[in-house]
This record gives sequence, C-alpha cells and structure tokens, in this order.
Amino acid sequence: MNNNNISDVTQIHRANKLRTLDHRLEVARSRGEIRLIELLEAEKRYYNS
Repeated sequence: MNNNNISDVTQIHRANKLRTLDHRLEVARSRGEIRLIELLEAEKRYYNS
C-alpha cells in the first residue's frame, strides 16, 4: 500500500467517524443526554483539529 492509498483510507475513516458522531449527537440531543452530548462534541472537536 503506498502513501496515497494510506492517505485516502485515513480520510475515508475520518469522514466515517464524523458522520457517525453527527448521528450520535443528533440522537443524544433528541433524548436530552447532556453529558453524552458534551463527550461527543469533544470527540468531534478532536477529529476536526
């Protein structure tokens, strides 16, 4: 596997993580789970930095 493939896989993985986090945040917000929202938002900030 060359560096371009690794970079592509990394970007795909990051996009998948962020999509999953967005969904989990949506569900947590709809349920009013404040602590979970805080944790998921922190994780999202980590992946966006």
